[in-house]
Amino acid sequence: MYDLYSEYEPRGDQPLAIEQLVQGLNDKKRFQTLLGVTGSGKTYTMANVIAKTGRPALIMSPNKILAVQLYHEFKEFFPNNKVEFFVSYYDYYQPEAYVPTRDIYIEKNADINDILVKMRLSTLKSILTRKDVIVVSSVSAIYASGNPRDFANINLYLKKGQRYLRRDILEKLGKMQYTRKEDDFTGGTFRWKGETLEIYPVYDDHGIRITFFDDEIENIISFDIYNRTHIEDFDKITIYPAKEFVTTEDKILGAIKDIENDLDLQIQKFKKNGKLLEAQRIEQRTRQDIEFLETMGYCKGIENYSRYFDGRKPGDSPWTLLNYFEKDFLTFIDESHIAVPQIGGMYKGDYARKKNLVDFGFRLPSSLDNRPLRFDEFAQRVNQTILVSATPGRFEKEVSEQVVEQIIRPTGLLDPEVIVRATEGQIDDFVSEISKIVKRNERALAVVLTKKDAEMLSDHLNLMGIKSEYLHSELDTLERAEVVKKLRNGDIDVVVGVNLLREGLDMPEVSLVVIMDADREGFLRSETTLIQTIGRAARNVNGKVLLYADKMTPAMKISIDETNRRRKIQKTFNEENNIIPTSIIKKLPDDVFAPFKDKMTEEDYVFEVGEGMSPEDYLAVLEEEMYKAASELRYEDAAKYRDEINNVKKKYSIN
Repeated sequence: MYDLYSEYEPRGDQPLAIEQLVQGLNDKKRFQTLLGVTGSGKTYTMANVIAKTGRPALIMSPNKILAVQLYHEFKEFFPNNKVEFFVSYYDYYQPEAYVPTRDIYIEKNADINDILVKMRLSTLKSILTRKDVIVVSSVSAIYASGNPRDFANINLYLKKGQRYLRRDILEKLGKMQYTRKEDDFTGGTFRWKGETLEIYPVYDDHGIRITFFDDEIENIISFDIYNRTHIEDFDKITIYPAKEFVTTEDKILGAIKDIENDLDLQIQKFKKNGKLLEAQRIEQRTRQDIEFLETMGYCKGIENYSRYFDGRKPGDSPWTLLNYFEKDFLTFIDESHIAVPQIGGMYKGDYARKKNLVDFGFRLPSSLDNRPLRFDEFAQRVNQTILVSATPGRFEKEVSEQVVEQIIRPTGLLDPEVIVRATEGQIDDFVSEISKIVKRNERALAVVLTKKDAEMLSDHLNLMGIKSEYLHSELDTLERAEVVKKLRNGDIDVVVGVNLLREGLDMPEVSLVVIMDADREGFLRSETTLIQTIGRAARNVNGKVLLYADKMTPAMKISIDETNRRRKIQKTFNEENNIIPTSIIKKLPDDVFAPFKDKMTEEDYVFEVGEGMSPEDYLAVLEEEMYKAASELRYEDAAKYRDEINNVKKKYSIN
């Protein structure tokens, strides 16, 4: 069913990994882990597993940059099959929120990206109509996506030679959220002139033209929207909705009754507890929404009433992308050591924000059910799952019925040599090492503990005549991408950062990775972080890692031992097969991330100083979120909010 195209055949231990994973799937193993080192071709292994099993596949990535890379790789592997991309469709997202300590209400503010809307709808249509579909998704896969039955059933089916009444077609297109226009033909619109109906589906690049003779369909064709040229003839066609969230008129009427009943109960509850302001607020806001639903079939924030339209009970999980797949689909979770905790943490943060809205009369309790899946719900909905990581976490180790190792790189490259040196004189020693690699036209990465350290070390290197720049969270996505580009081009020799794992820095030009103060225990020097950081030097034949430390921590010992274990296996394989290691040759990519840069979405939002929001109000919101994160033991999130508070105070000169 799948046509896998590649210049290469599986090499190293890829053939064995593919065979073991496929056999595990055939043996009905629910969870498996692919432990693949950096540069071992994990994506190609996943592609082979999909091709050999012939089943629909969902590939989840922990961030959109990696998701874009995976999407383009799978598009190249499967040019004749359907590879789809599913991420949040917001360019900008500021969620509705209320800060009780400052009595600040923040209205939802969002900009929708039409390209991403189109890609999401194309994904839903492909899953419902094809078996050879591969979906690359962010954590957006666990957020509400509308009822799949409604999306599948509320469609327009037309067949050549059949008779249809014009008013029936117009009524159906309206229910499917299509808009009639005589110009400006964008996705989700249609026009009817004389005997010709032209429909512009959101999910396709072409239009559909239906020609009638009286009420009978004579021809159905697809055509190029811009050149108006004929593309393909059809005997029948199915047009799917223009939006993810569609429902029937009967469901809307039924929902209004349920909303009114729950509104009365909430008003009574507030009054009983002496919360008269909250009672008045919820009645006014909800009555306004009901009026819009009755007259327009839509209201602002309609997603907060989705439970009523779906017929779900309080607490029931929402419909998501996972519900669109049939039961036999495969799930791959890439970089699972990051993605699994991320999936598990989405529900708690969403619930905390919405509970304030409910408690203070801004939303009915039903809004709590417009939410991401809890991790247990996610685990129930996915079918057989392969977790992919170079450093599997506790979850992977606990649930996996089989761990498949992929340690041999097709290029014969070994894991880098790891050397521990004392911290005394570490900067001078680092400078000496840099001078060696610069002569070979190679690059270096340096990892430090704080943003201030990154800036100071970068400045010091520049004073020493070594071209350097720093990377940390105060640089926006565009600036970070520019720094990476400079390093690969050779405009700079060194990048200094605090956490260089999130940047996608898999660069063959990097032969030296230096970790300052490697013995400072914490999440930035944990076993997982150290192994991942060491892997940054694994794409160059001269790869070397320096750990500057005055003691051997448990995390250091584990990471060094694991690296040496892998080196031994790789070296033995090379010797037995007469393989000479060669550096990876990787061309500089086109800027495929442009539509997704600097996007703040529903999945990874932070509050911003927006219209109608002063810096002081913004600080209040940040403080509220910081204390909330700390109370929930999410200390890393709390630290991010703390850093942002300091940035805002500095930017706006607030004491």
